Amino acid sequence: MRLSSGKVPDEPEINLVSLIDVVFCLIIFLVVTTTFDHRSALKLVLPESQAVSDADPGDPLTVLVDAEGRFFIGNNEVLKRDVGSLKEAIARVAGDDRTRPVVLRADARTPHQSVVTAMDALGQLGFTRLSIATTPEAKP
Repeated sequence: MRLSSGKVPDEPEINLVSLIDVVFCLIIFLVVTTTFDHRSALKLVLPESQAVSDADPGDPLTVLVDAEGRFFIGNNEVLKRDVGSLKEAIARVAGDDRTRPVVLRADARTPHQSVVTAMDALGQLGFTRLSIATTPEAKP
């Protein structure tokens, strides 16, 4: 005959603390190892070209010209649109390295004078490795 001792058997429970620790570690790992795409916040429509570029420029200095003719060096906007202000902004970002490749990304609707102003400022500063970014020609 079985006699009861009056104790209620222990209910199994799941320890959530260790589960939360593991999930937290996974989230930190995924955030740290994620590669972020360095796309511009500006929406540019680049001109089209049939030529294919094979050269890898490394870490180029990026000069953006939007459709309204505003200049951006990297992610920073140049407030004035004259050559002097543009040269100062480029010199501040590039430092003394004039052999660094430069990529000029101008919207297809950009006024031609804005592109010439950017090229003139780069030329006056002594940059010789200039590339103009384009997109591949759309095939009909």
